[in-house]
Amino acid sequence: MLLKNSVLKVLEENKGKTISGAYIANTLNLSRTSIWKAINALRNEGYVINAVTNKGYSLATDTDIISKEGIALYLNKELSDIEIYSHKTITSTNELAKNLALTGAKHGTTIISEEQTSGKGRLGRSFYSPANTGIYMSMILRPNLTAMDSVLITTSSCVAICNAIYKVTNVQSQIKWINDIFIDNKKVGGILTEASTNFESGTIDYLILGIGINFDIPKNNFPKELQEIAGSIFKGNSNGVTRNMLCAEIINNILTMIPKIKSYDFITEYKKRSITLNKNIQYTSAGISLNGKAIDINNDGSLIVEHDDGSIKILNSGEVTIRGIN
Repeated sequence: MLLKNSVLKVLEENKGKTISGAYIANTLNLSRTSIWKAINALRNEGYVINAVTNKGYSLATDTDIISKEGIALYLNKELSDIEIYSHKTITSTNELAKNLALTGAKHGTTIISEEQTSGKGRLGRSFYSPANTGIYMSMILRPNLTAMDSVLITTSSCVAICNAIYKVTNVQSQIKWINDIFIDNKKVGGILTEASTNFESGTIDYLILGIGINFDIPKNNFPKELQEIAGSIFKGNSNGVTRNMLCAEIINNILTMIPKIKSYDFITEYKKRSITLNKNIQYTSAGISLNGKAIDINNDGSLIVEHDDGSIKILNSGEVTIRGIN
């Protein structure tokens, strides 16, 4: 495993270039036979590695397989030592992240998979997580915050993800309160946070930030019941942008934002990207469905709703439906 990953690291660093087997062998202090075996193992995993006689190997530029080695190329220098665990398939990245957090995994540790068989959404729902087309990742965060501040991580992370999408893909995205990412009125992703709190101090021991993004899924590839409400950043042609690039930029943005979260600077951007503000919405409180208008978002991320009779309701969590948007 370590041999294969070492060879992949060299190939990712020289993606699109032809590099000799001798160069790889000398760089890694390995035999040519070992390199050949590692190349074949990577090909079996789906990597497109071209071989040119007497010249060497080249990782195809359109190869888009998520890996620790691929993500590491685009991380900020100060984040180069974070732990990244990449998988082909997994039940739920959040579940593995919780297990790692309980054994002491450090702040920033990231679990990512090509596919989830039991992806988790909010309110106990499942999250559609097909292989090779999305980003399914969970980050272990250990912020110096209280349980009351958890919503700040959700809202700031939404901004961080939208900014990452724009920087990497040049596609603008919006936010539906509180944790959904939308493009062209279609949901392309969302965030699920699960926190463990020290009850004596009220501080967060660890928080699992689960992120799901539909990266490159044509409309007809979604299940029929999702085709009119779900979307994707790309729809069959990612134009050379890879998921490794976007994963890295999301990690960069979130880990850079967390230390500055109590400045609330991100709230202005959150409001600019909001498709909920100034819209008539429906929400549920104490089991009763109510209607109102979303008139503002507080610094703590809570939604201010005004009813027809002028009364005000502050929502700190829950599900809202925007009239006119699925």
